[in-house]
Amino acid sequence: MLSFVAAVAGDSVGYWFGHQVGPKIFAREDSWLLKKHHLLSAQKFYERHGAKTIVLARFVPFVRTFAPIVAGAARMPYATFIIYNLLGGFLWTVGISSLGYFLGNLPAVHSRYETVIILIVLASLLPVIIHFIQHRLQKKQA
Repeated sequence: MLSFVAAVAGDSVGYWFGHQVGPKIFAREDSWLLKKHHLLSAQKFYERHGAKTIVLARFVPFVRTFAPIVAGAARMPYATFIIYNLLGGFLWTVGISSLGYFLGNLPAVHSRYETVIILIVLASLLPVIIHFIQHRLQKKQA
């Protein structure tokens, strides 16, 4: 229960930070790190895919850190954000913990513990790798 509260609170703080600081950062002229067109792209993206991004980002390393901040900076409505934050937090904490408990009791997992850990890490990185490859292919076609 505490992990669920912490997960939801953490993303809510990230959203608040993005909501407060994001527009101020992007109000400046483009810097070497932050570009205005990135915020505009993020706003369009969150209008179309924001809800599922908040849920799915929990399962992707690195993305889970920035998704709530970008949602706040892109001005995703907080009512929408909190609903999907709660859903994602529940799936992440209760779902992953339960899955770990049940899989951890399987003899096949006990005997191949290191292999299972490597597969979990690779599976969590797979969406980022696929996106990177798709982006590169689209760039070559353009």
